[in-house]
Amino acid sequence: MTEESVRTLVEPYILATGGLIQALRRLMNEFGYIDPEHIPVVAEVFNISKAEVRGVISFYHDFRTHLPARTRIRVCQAEACQALGARKLTQEIESHFNLKLGNMSDDRSIELDPVYCLGLCSVGPSLQVNDRLIARGSIDSIEGIGK
Repeated sequence: MTEESVRTLVEPYILATGGLIQALRRLMNEFGYIDPEHIPVVAEVFNISKAEVRGVISFYHDFRTHLPARTRIRVCQAEACQALGARKLTQEIESHFNLKLGNMSDDRSIELDPVYCLGLCSVGPSLQVNDRLIARGSIDSIEGIGK
């Protein structure tokens, strides 16, 4: 994507409240990630430093600077889910995919990430597989994923 194309995508958000976050979300929606090469363009458009843009990207866990995996599994690690078995579930999922939390498989088919609340506290442990939320998650909840 050219610098001009990135500029065209983010410029509409310059004057909006929370415009930088909206612009970064637009890039995420468009490409699935924020290409590090786009950061200087965003910084210039918003008249802020590249460090400020990187700071916002690193603060919000939904922003990423690498291509996503085909399937992203997020396992809630918050206290309520831990009390309902999230640690054990995390270990089972790590073992099932031979992948540690916070990593992606070499073939980019599976990404396993922590998340700290999916809003399903009373029905934990909870998972998110791509855009699908799963209450009372178990290893059976992810059967067939990645095959």
